[in-house]
Amino acid sequence: MFPSKPLQRPLRVVFFGTPEFAAICLQEVLKSRHTIAGVVTAPDRKAGRGQKLQQSAVKSIAQHERLPVLQPTNLKDEAFNGALETWNADVYLVVAFRMLPECVWNAPPYGTINLHASLLPQLRGAAPIQWAIRYGFKTTGVTTFSLQHQIDTGDILKQASVQIDPTENASSLHDKLLARGKTLLVETLEELAAGALESAPQLDQSMDQSVLHAPKLNRENTRVDWTKGAENVRNMINGLSPFPKAWTSSPHGDIKLIRASSLKTPVVSTGENIPGLAIAHRNSLCIWCSDDWIQIDELTPPGKKSMQGGAWLNGLTADPGIWGMT
Repeated sequence: MFPSKPLQRPLRVVFFGTPEFAAICLQEVLKSRHTIAGVVTAPDRKAGRGQKLQQSAVKSIAQHERLPVLQPTNLKDEAFNGALETWNADVYLVVAFRMLPECVWNAPPYGTINLHASLLPQLRGAAPIQWAIRYGFKTTGVTTFSLQHQIDTGDILKQASVQIDPTENASSLHDKLLARGKTLLVETLEELAAGALESAPQLDQSMDQSVLHAPKLNRENTRVDWTKGAENVRNMINGLSPFPKAWTSSPHGDIKLIRASSLKTPVVSTGENIPGLAIAHRNSLCIWCSDDWIQIDELTPPGKKSMQGGAWLNGLTADPGIWGMT
């Protein structure tokens, strides 16, 4: 599939992507010697109170660089595919875009290369950054791979590891993975152009642990289960911050949880510790999980701005109560 000898010219690339993560990757490819023949991104969407049309971060970069842009609603549309053909690309690059049909990803001579924010085959799915923290991983990374029929299952091209710090949240890990991922994309293109790019089936990748997935986040799988262990709950809260945020029901309404930590001083409880029991401890909000307490450092109460857990406690006229048990 890939050339076995160096090409005597830069690659012609079509870039597929929509959010800021993809836009920054596009900027990095633009700094390389390779040519962006065109950009494919999501259609403009209405957003905000005024419901004004807003363009994607990728489209903003493309327009600034005066690149041709396609915004298809139907990826199998003949007119869209015909326009793609006129760009005469050697390879397509995909970063944070929706699934492509085979008529698209199999069209260029060297196929389509996807950047994924995990060390595949680990964390296949839509939310690998958040789930890496939720699972308590110490290391994750980025992977470039060739697109195939099933999502995130194509042959691996290149990988790079990134360490996950104990205080990591989704935002800080996102920035780490973006910094390494954008350069990995260019490294992959360089090896392809040099005739040195090799691929390896994901089934051949040795794994030290079972393969875990990273499904799309929704209201159900972002709700805190206080019957889990304290480390599990803490990782979940931090892993879902700042977006989409973990949440829990409480006697005071549904509350979004933004930041949690382990307790520095032990809690002395005089009664039965029921999962979800919330108490005030040294002006901090502490909640019992199945095996230990965690401290809620930051939260968003219903209808209010984010605040420290202790500050929220000070505004209550009653005990915090038992959370998430309804």
